[in-house]
Amino acid sequence: MKKKKNLIIIAAVVVIGLLALIIAKRGSRTATFEQDFHVEDIESVTKVFLADKQNNQVLLERVMDSTGDTTWTVDGLYPASQPMIDLLLETLHEMRIRQQVNKNAVPQAVKQLSARAIKVEVYQRRWFINWFDGKFRLFPHERLTVTYFVGHETQDMMACYMFRKGDKVPYIIHIPGFRGYLTPRFVADPMAWRSHEIVHWDIRSLQSVELEIPASPEESFMVRRQGDDFVMELTQSHRVVNGFDTARVAQMLSSFANLNFDEFASRVPNSYMDTSFCAAPRTILRITNTEGVTREVKTYLKYANPEDSLAMPEEGMYEMFDVNRLYAIIDNRDSVLIQYFVFDNILQPASFFMNRDVKRSEMGAVAVKP
Repeated sequence: MKKKKNLIIIAAVVVIGLLALIIAKRGSRTATFEQDFHVEDIESVTKVFLADKQNNQVLLERVMDSTGDTTWTVDGLYPASQPMIDLLLETLHEMRIRQQVNKNAVPQAVKQLSARAIKVEVYQRRWFINWFDGKFRLFPHERLTVTYFVGHETQDMMACYMFRKGDKVPYIIHIPGFRGYLTPRFVADPMAWRSHEIVHWDIRSLQSVELEIPASPEESFMVRRQGDDFVMELTQSHRVVNGFDTARVAQMLSSFANLNFDEFASRVPNSYMDTSFCAAPRTILRITNTEGVTREVKTYLKYANPEDSLAMPEEGMYEMFDVNRLYAIIDNRDSVLIQYFVFDNILQPASFFMNRDVKRSEMGAVAVKP
């Protein structure tokens, strides 16, 4: 019995020793094996933390949504832009060492990295036991696997300086075949990573769409689900429209399958926005899905930049209002810019969605446009 117990203890010690050896081997790294600079397994990346010298910082985190799919969040609060995330992961995976910084240039490179570099921490899912090329894994955990300091571009604009924590010298890093440097892909501003998506609901997911037009309440309307079909109702009179242009309504409803805004208005001077937001909203759009989730978009006319008039060959060609974009406030929280082109099928009055005969019967002849 005692001999058996000793064998168990010896076996346990051997296993622990092997695990310690494996972990130590994976944790060690020398700069001689240059092409391990990149992140090989990007599917195991769980978090990326970025911080710059202007006190900007952002945490990008992979999470599982209600459907079981993985998505990314910004600072645990907002959905992340998937194209931006994909580009970042691709960069981490594809970047390679072009050359080591010349010995004489190392002090200057280190000095500039210390002053301007963006810190990038990569966290990955790891296993305490990972044998047979990943076929046998036990005890998953998350840990910080690599820290980069991303610096400025090289003189030829085809690479950038980077230092990896644990190395002795910085390197010049590029992506083979890519013309450009990689620094712009590592942004610490949280706003740059946030998704521009408003809704991503197909027609089957829509419960209702309501458009309120404060300046013309008779043109306000709602399209709501009734069984497998939709009905249109004038919200001022609560009258159901007995006929409407089904093609235009279907086109409007299909616009919500992928509706995005143009950009956040964080860089727009407050004086510009205050001028627009002091007026009543141009329209108020409410989109509700079958799960009861509602998104609200209030739109406001955007004044054109007065400086644009200087570029006009004739003063009379200058438009007071921007003919391309509007301001919008989403869910009374985010101030953004949207394009008329994207919202053209949506922000139309009720009369736009009616046949000519229906316009006359429901709204009067005055609503009919020549």
